[in-house]
Amino acid sequence: MTGRKSKKRNINTRSGFSALLRRPAMQLAMVAFVAFIIYLIALAGGGAKTASLSAEVNAEAGYQMVQEGAFMLDVRTQEEWDEYHSPNATLIPLDQLQTRLSEVPKDKEILVVCRSGNRSQQGRDILLAAGYNATSMTGGMKDWYAKGYLIEGAPLQ
Repeated sequence: MTGRKSKKRNINTRSGFSALLRRPAMQLAMVAFVAFIIYLIALAGGGAKTASLSAEVNAEAGYQMVQEGAFMLDVRTQEEWDEYHSPNATLIPLDQLQTRLSEVPKDKEILVVCRSGNRSQQGRDILLAAGYNATSMTGGMKDWYAKGYLIEGAPLQ
């Protein structure tokens, strides 16, 4: 009869993982763990807290962004800037951008421009890595000028 009691006790006594899951403290810990995972996903960009910009936009879309209040960052050299630039732009040459990030607003969309669109991609990537919402403009200031958008100065012919 003693053998029978021990079998009965084993049947009624839960052990292992299912017994652990029946404890309220463990249930709470599981809910907290799942919530933490969801938080990490949202923090990594899976959430809808801010809309991400396209990696690149053309001159028309860039112009529209500036009209809607985007910060226009020109990453060309001082000499290129002196030749011509958009009156709405701020100059921070690409080779200085990493050390001058504090001059770029974090609360605005950033449109990065250069002469033809190559350096602006590098500038955009620096800004994205630093947590900014940035895009680059294909065609650069050459396309901006060709579309007839406002500039100061005149490009060399």
